[in-house]
Amino acid sequence: MNPGEVRAKRVFRVGFTGGIASGKSTVAKFFGALGVPIIDTDQVAREVVEPGQPPLERLVERFGRGILTPDGHLDRPKLREIVFSDPMARTDLEALTHPAIGSAVEAWSAAAGGPYQVLIVPLLVEKNLASQVDRVLVVDCDEELQIRRLQARDGSTVEQARAILAAQTSRAARLKVAHDVIQNEGDLSAVRDQVSQLHTRYLELAGKSGAGGAALTAKSAKARHG
Repeated sequence: MNPGEVRAKRVFRVGFTGGIASGKSTVAKFFGALGVPIIDTDQVAREVVEPGQPPLERLVERFGRGILTPDGHLDRPKLREIVFSDPMARTDLEALTHPAIGSAVEAWSAAAGGPYQVLIVPLLVEKNLASQVDRVLVVDCDEELQIRRLQARDGSTVEQARAILAAQTSRAARLKVAHDVIQNEGDLSAVRDQVSQLHTRYLELAGKSGAGGAALTAKSAKARHG
């Protein structure tokens, strides 16, 4: 079986991304409420480095036991401090973890099923992963609103919030690769309506007009009116 045949049999996947404090979790919850399988790649990345997992053992071999907490878990702030100050260390980190993360995502995807799936990929644009999904969805909002949300959520100063945004890929770069955009300016009913419209569109694009698609469409209607 060639790669094209494998891709043809795979569930239709929507790669979902957005800047920090843009509302990714809110949008994902609305899709999840419609019965759509949600795969959070950050969660997958955390699970593959749990104690006893081979990727964690390889990280310890590369970076030393100083990256572990007293109870043997990965000390993420410590590792982040190391790799952010050393480009080669970051390259090694990705080489040691990305294959396991990719395999785990595929396993989760195969188990999740559904007429289509939403994959939350915060670094989709930065890592040029758009080709790995069938559709790219971006949640977008004004950058000043992101800053206010960061201040409220994390207690960040304006300067800290701006620095966080500056460290990410630009809003324009995300929008450039997007097939679909959800505007999240704070009106949750408006966000839910946008999700509902895209849900119908994704069912059509996935070619699931049969029993599976009909079931999710019915659930969508019930979620809107229930």
